[in-house]
Amino acid sequence: MPTIFQSIDIVLLVVSLGFLVPIGFLFIECGAALWPSKAKANVIDSIRPRIAVLVPAHNEESGIGATLKKLIPQLAGVDQLVVIADNCTDATAAIARNCGATVVERQDLDRRGKGYALDHGMRFIEADPPDVVVMIDADCIVDPGTIDRIARMAMATKRPVQATYLMEQPQNPSPKDAVSSLAFLVKNLVRTTGLERLGLPCLLGGTGMAFPWSAIREAPLASGNIVEDMQLGLDLAIAGHPPLFCSQARVTGVLPQQHQAAKSQRTRWEHGHLQTLVKQVPLLVKESVVQRRFDLLAIALELSVPPLSLLVILWLAAFGCALLAASLGLASTPAILLAAEGLLILVSIVGAWAKFGRADLPLSTLLAVPFYVLWKIPLYVAFLVRPQTKWIRTERDAVDASKS
Repeated sequence: MPTIFQSIDIVLLVVSLGFLVPIGFLFIECGAALWPSKAKANVIDSIRPRIAVLVPAHNEESGIGATLKKLIPQLAGVDQLVVIADNCTDATAAIARNCGATVVERQDLDRRGKGYALDHGMRFIEADPPDVVVMIDADCIVDPGTIDRIARMAMATKRPVQATYLMEQPQNPSPKDAVSSLAFLVKNLVRTTGLERLGLPCLLGGTGMAFPWSAIREAPLASGNIVEDMQLGLDLAIAGHPPLFCSQARVTGVLPQQHQAAKSQRTRWEHGHLQTLVKQVPLLVKESVVQRRFDLLAIALELSVPPLSLLVILWLAAFGCALLAASLGLASTPAILLAAEGLLILVSIVGAWAKFGRADLPLSTLLAVPFYVLWKIPLYVAFLVRPQTKWIRTERDAVDASKS
């Protein structure tokens, strides 16, 4: 019968080995992103599909005009641009109409969230369905050529396509904003670029997404899931349509300046990610075995990587316990393994910054990471006590019209 000290050794060893899964996969995909790329740009030489762009919008009068002005020149005469003014109490619908968009208005205070708005838009266009449906958030700026690239790629591959989705810092950024931009860069550009170079599917990011009509028409969109985009990507992957990443296409949002808005946004994203991780990783692993598909296992591994701040917090806690145990005379193997895993995290983040973020984010950004991690601790405590399960819109900052 093992003694209590032997039991502690076993637990710490299991924990240290468990960390190898998310940390090892993080290191692999970040490392792949750093390799010199020999691949050609995602240029699809095919007939341009007929496109319908859906823009769900809830009280977006401050920014939807700028979004549509960048979006409309990318559309052809046969394309549709549909703004779903969802439970709006401001001038969102009027501004969208003035910009030339088709506007459908929806009022249903019991069924709130982007998923319901997108489902409403899908039902609006199904009488005259397009070849490809593109979904763009109302507060994002779409780079020129993005719509064409992701639509052609979706049509040619018959799979969903995700553009690069990054976040700019607000007008008066704090060190926390810089670290948040870096976290977004690592998640939505570095890691997805690594997956692209490894030939693996990615997760959906919520905006800048293109879907073949044949894949999206039966998808379960109508839900109040707080990370409906992530769940949609998993549902489509299991159904045989794993998403692809298009690195040459880009949409950009802006981090909220207000502290409460930033906290609300991060809470929704990260609580939703954790809830999806717990529920969907076992399902994806099971389906990968049943369907004999490695791509589903790769998606499960990608989803198993928690938000980086939480990963660092959990690693620090485990490493501290392992060091304490080793100092008391217990096995040192867990501490050695965890130290090596911490080095992998550090190399992944610093390498990602050096290649992809150094031009826009100063070295001081890395020095602010510990303070950013501390800021996130209450968010994760809240997940244990009262996780967010309802969709809550992030309040927008005022947009300077002169820059639109």
